[in-house]
Amino acid sequence: MGAKRTRIRKRHVQQTLFRRGGKRRGAGRKPTGVRAGQRHCRRPDFKSSQPLHVVMRVVPAVGSLRRRTLYKAMRNATITAALRDRIRIVHVSLQRTHVHMLVEAEHKTALARGLQGFQVSAARHINTALGDGIRRRRGKVFADRYHVEVITSPTQAHRTIRYVLCNWRKHKEDRDKLSCTWLVDPFSTGILFPDWHELQGQPWMWPIRETYDPLVVRTPRSWLLAEGWKRGGGAISARDVPSEGR
Repeated sequence: MGAKRTRIRKRHVQQTLFRRGGKRRGAGRKPTGVRAGQRHCRRPDFKSSQPLHVVMRVVPAVGSLRRRTLYKAMRNATITAALRDRIRIVHVSLQRTHVHMLVEAEHKTALARGLQGFQVSAARHINTALGDGIRRRRGKVFADRYHVEVITSPTQAHRTIRYVLCNWRKHKEDRDKLSCTWLVDPFSTGILFPDWHELQGQPWMWPIRETYDPLVVRTPRSWLLAEGWKRGGGAISARDVPSEGR
């Protein structure tokens, strides 16, 4: 009697056509703009006592921020940020393609929400200013990513304050016909800084022109921005030119 053959049926396995979940190569929104090649990096950790240097870039379609209409738009955004109190903006400097800010925040969540709120407010006011008087401009104002640097020492605080408030001289904006009559940058909060070398021994600060409305910022709470920076290099001159390397 022949051996009985056992027939084994192969189980059919359905091939997966689509992966569900997990990281996929090339997934997500593609970055655009001049700095599209930069990678997203984890935001640095910081303590509430450590101020932050924030740099935001605008998209080319916005044009130069150093115009009266866009200055007023950014000023309105600083008012909104001061009222919401998520972050404390201590200094601002508007350059043609980017914004420098010295900021204080309690923690990373407050910083992220505060900067997001500031960008939304600034974008709304800028798009209104760039409209035709009837319709607001539509489109992005700020690039996808902003840069944050944590300030941890008096020397770094001194260097950063000097860099932010004197940045216009690095970009040669002090030669522009709109700004050449000013000792400090009119598109910054330099007029509100009480510790310029040129003001030492003076009983009051420089007078503010009647037609000029300063950007709205807060007095610093952190020791580094209030007093500590003075140990990092002494008085800052309004005529200083930050190094090209920074």
